[in-house]
Amino acid sequence: MDKMHLVKGRPENILGRLEKEIRTYDLLDSLGIEYERVDHEAAETMEACKAIDEVLAPAVICKNLFLCNSAKSKYYLLMIPSSKRFVTKVVSKLLNSSRLSFGDEKFMEEYLDITPGSVSVMGLMNDKDIKVQLVVDEDVLKQVCFGCHPCINTSSIRLKVSDVFEKFVPAVKHDYITIAIPD
Repeated sequence: MDKMHLVKGRPENILGRLEKEIRTYDLLDSLGIEYERVDHEAAETMEACKAIDEVLAPAVICKNLFLCNSAKSKYYLLMIPSSKRFVTKVVSKLLNSSRLSFGDEKFMEEYLDITPGSVSVMGLMNDKDIKVQLVVDEDVLKQVCFGCHPCINTSSIRLKVSDVFEKFVPAVKHDYITIAIPD
């Protein structure tokens, strides 16, 4: 793989890029949100993710988990720092929810228009009926910037945390719940 490097803003050439990725850049640009982007091979392994994380540094890298309650009546997008462990029992209690589990791929695609490996807060732009509740660990909010996928795992972007939660999240008509997952 060629050496990865950050570039400012959207790709000059959109040939071969998915429409949902371009929609992400369109929305960020329309909101005046600045971002840097790195293109890479599909991030399928921890080694690939580590290399991408190094390019995005000092951005906090989040685990983005698509979850549902046991009745499959509530869906959540959980953002936690990659340094923290997801423990179902702990997060379920913090959300006062019946036992959480990973949400079905079918609903991930239906609600967020994303697939496993590409889960990102950016997918909320596709959740027009507000079926997914955003849940954020407080340590994510303490960072200056963080990295995520633009709805596809062959690119990653670095944005300011404040832009995501003060501009992007309200623009896509979502709110968020803050929780404190123990280290």
